[in-house]
Order: sequence, then structure tokens, then C-alpha cells
Amino acid sequence: MEILRVENLNKHFYTPADFWVLKDLCFGIEKGKLTSITGKSTLLYLLSTMDSDFEGSIKINGNEIKGRSNKWLSDFRNNNIGFIFQIHYLLPDFSVLQNVMLPALKQGKYPKEQIERNAMGLLTLLDVENQSGKRASLLSGGQQQRVAIARALINEPAIIIGDEPTGNLDTSNTRIVLDLFKELTTERGYTILTVTHDEDFADQSDQVIHLVDGEFK
Repeated sequence: MEILRVENLNKHFYTPADFWVLKDLCFGIEKGKLTSITGKSTLLYLLSTMDSDFEGSIKINGNEIKGRSNKWLSDFRNNNIGFIFQIHYLLPDFSVLQNVMLPALKQGKYPKEQIERNAMGLLTLLDVENQSGKRASLLSGGQQQRVAIARALINEPAIIIGDEPTGNLDTSNTRIVLDLFKELTTERGYTILTVTHDEDFADQSDQVIHLVDGEFK
């Protein structure tokens, strides 16, 4: 089952001159798979709905993204997309548990007590539950990225999007994150889409989209 479908996707930058950055892309991403994109962060911005200025069609979970208002896109992101970045962007003076709970508290779908239980369950899944009461700034880089993954999962997103999620990690922690992604997709049914320049990481994904000069390699 496809959770994301791209048809005839084109993207131009018009200043200082017209530059065709993505050219007639067509592809699908299956639910429960780890997919890596190499070569263009521009594509990730479109797929994450952060940039809606494109030609063609992007459908996520059956919803067409083209032509939607900023308010609709913002609500859609909050309910359907979890984000993991190269820099984790945790609030340093908040506890680990508070950082994970924040997106769900903002969404307001569940009572606080249930959100806390869900957050602790994710921290346990990612093997950092014993850090839950610590300030986020006191954790190692690898631990912080695991907390960021838990935060991305808290609102039960249809798709998780990672922008160079292992870019700041050493080889050991990169391996840990890759293994976690594989567990989350294979055993938990999550769908994860990443942009990466790490060829080894990409090669171990279920699907790889190689782009060169805006076209499939």
C-alpha cells in the first residue's frame, strides 16, 4: 500500500534566473518501509509540505497537497508528519519526557496522563526511558537523537521525515539509528523517509531514490 505518491513533479527556482531543479519525477513510497533520498533536499521540503510551490501532484495518505492553504498544510503536518532533523532541536532546559510530550500536548488529542504514558512507552522502545527525568542538555548526542525520534513518533504520524538524521552522529550511533529505523518500519509498521548523503545508510534502506541534477539517476 502506497502512503505517498508523486506524479509529474517539477520545481523551478526563478531568481536570479529560471532554474529547473526537479524534473518530471514520478514515484511512490510504500507504507511500512524505510526510503532514502540522495542528492536533493529540495525534494524533501516538498514532500514534507514545507514548500508548496511546485507543479504536478503530491499525495500523502490520499490527500493532495497542491493548492492547499497554509493553515490546512500546518494542520496536516501536525497530524500526519513527524520530523527528525540533523540537529535534534530539543529544549535544553526541559526534561527528556517533557520534550517528547510537547507535540502531543500542542495537538490536544489525548489527556495529559495518557500522553505521558505514550511518551514513556516510546522512550522505553528507544531504550532511553532511564533518562526521562534528565534535562535534555545532559544527554549524549546519540541519546538526544533517540529522544528526537520519540518526539517525532508521539502524534502517531502517517510518515516520519528525516533531514540528514545521522549527519551529526559518529559511526556507532549512526548504526544504532539505522537499526532503530529498521525496527520501527519492519516490526512497528512506521513509514520513514530520509534525505541522506551517507551512501552506506541509503544502501541499507528498503528503497533508494537517487537524484542527479533533479532527475532520477
